[in-house]
Amino acid sequence: MEQVGWSELPATLRAGIVALGAVQIAVELAALVVLARTPVERVRLGKKWPWVLIILFVNLVGAIVFLAAGRLPAQESGESGSQGASGETMARAVDVLYGREEEPRGE
Repeated sequence: MEQVGWSELPATLRAGIVALGAVQIAVELAALVVLARTPVERVRLGKKWPWVLIILFVNLVGAIVFLAAGRLPAQESGESGSQGASGETMARAVDVLYGREEEPRGE
């Protein structure tokens, strides 16, 4: 089988290869950022370093596996604080995003 050089490939094929490479790098970087921001308590396997190796050396598949299954769900708690937003905080956020609901006028 004869080898074909990069410059001999059709332009659309070269563009596709470059686009796929960019997607792979973007997904891997996103997975590494998510891993860095995820608390150790929420990481499957209990440690972050195995996931770094999986993301980097299993390429796109490793990054997708981490994003899909490498994190435990956040614990729902009724308490306010750093773990979740209180009802008052949520109400303020809704007011900022959508404006205050005006009370109907009695006519």
